[in-house]
Amino acid sequence: MSTTPKQVSRELKPVLGVFSLWGIAVGLVISGEYFGWSYGWASAGTLGFLVATVFVALMYTTFIFSFTELSTAIPHAGGPFAYARRAFGPTGGFIAGFATLVEFVFAPPAISLAIGAYLGLQFPSLDPKMAALGAYAIFITLNALGVGIAAMFELVVTLLAVAELLVFAGVVAPGWSMANFTANGWAGSSEFTMGTWAGIFASIPFAIWFFLAIEGAAMAAEEAKEPRRTIPVAYITGILTLVALAFLVMIMAGGVGDWKLLSNINDPLPQAMKMVVGESSTWLHMLVWIGLFGLVASFHGIILGYSRQMFALARAGYLPAYFAKVHPRFKTPVRALVGGGVIGVIAVFSDEWVSFGGLPLTANIVTMAVLGALVMYIISMAALFKLRASEPLLERPFRAPFYPLFPGIALVCGLVCLFAVVYFNAMLSVLFLGLMALAYGYFRLTSAQRDAAPVDAMLGVLE
Repeated sequence: MSTTPKQVSRELKPVLGVFSLWGIAVGLVISGEYFGWSYGWASAGTLGFLVATVFVALMYTTFIFSFTELSTAIPHAGGPFAYARRAFGPTGGFIAGFATLVEFVFAPPAISLAIGAYLGLQFPSLDPKMAALGAYAIFITLNALGVGIAAMFELVVTLLAVAELLVFAGVVAPGWSMANFTANGWAGSSEFTMGTWAGIFASIPFAIWFFLAIEGAAMAAEEAKEPRRTIPVAYITGILTLVALAFLVMIMAGGVGDWKLLSNINDPLPQAMKMVVGESSTWLHMLVWIGLFGLVASFHGIILGYSRQMFALARAGYLPAYFAKVHPRFKTPVRALVGGGVIGVIAVFSDEWVSFGGLPLTANIVTMAVLGALVMYIISMAALFKLRASEPLLERPFRAPFYPLFPGIALVCGLVCLFAVVYFNAMLSVLFLGLMALAYGYFRLTSAQRDAAPVDAMLGVLE
């Protein structure tokens, strides 16, 4: 007696429109405009880091225009995992899924520490790590209450965060000068000395932080209304918004005083504003409080992203089925939300990371997230080329412009960035590969788990 394979159940609710998806795409990234990037000044200086940022902005712009083809042709909660699985089979899906999970699980700890640093300006006795723990508890709960509520909150805080960046630029403009921005601009502020090009390459992870995680909006594809229409609009307007804000914030902050004082800290914008308006200014207090919205928007959005990735991987049998359960009332993957949060909290409290390369904890967590992102970008562009060849009849509501030029540029830039990050962060790269090896061992031992998973037509191939 034969049985019909069980089809995958799409249990996530499609409720998101264009504006909500734009809020998620920009909100996922907007904290990168508030902190993290200034660590790049430590090795490259303002002018060297500007070069790195132009290169990375080129990579992300061509990547998003290409990635949108995949996200509209295969609107799946797994995002890059689903594209690589369909193009390269189960092992390709594993590589993309692992890399994406590393990116989205390790980015929130860095953001939560920055939230603690911003709160510390108002409450000096507050332990940043306890603030980070509180942030996880609050925003995992908010995400669990439903994607509609979560997306509305994300949109509101993203709009406030964008507005605050514009206010920051306006307030510090009277104190800005080109002389400040270019002073010693080809040399970093760190204790070790690098050549100009070495410093630029070493700063790449922090230029990537300006844009890291924008691709996470693809993981809301199953919760989007008309994803083949709404996702392209959200992605394209989102990347253009972020490129403009990245250059605005970096240039304005670097020209208000001694930019070396702003490198290697988690709150460069308040400190830059303090140089212009003083410590007791109302503008400064407003920036600290509203600036928190930028950090919260990304923290909240990336929590949404990692939970959907864990949910999709578990549903396909790559992680334990435990994480594929959704809440019966709210239709959200609560178990995946909590699981990723536990890993993030462990990272927050892992002080031994500081010893890696002599860099601060936040810088190392950022770099780990960047390693995952770059591997995912490379395999996603490879999947685009493969699917163009192997599935020419696949419906593509949006096609990458200037194919194969745009995805080719994104792929080459991704490889250059990965080489630079690995070269300057050898110990973290070994840790990344070690985690991948452990995950691959689990993958090899659990083929029966994937055989038992429901058939998912969007993944395209079977074990």
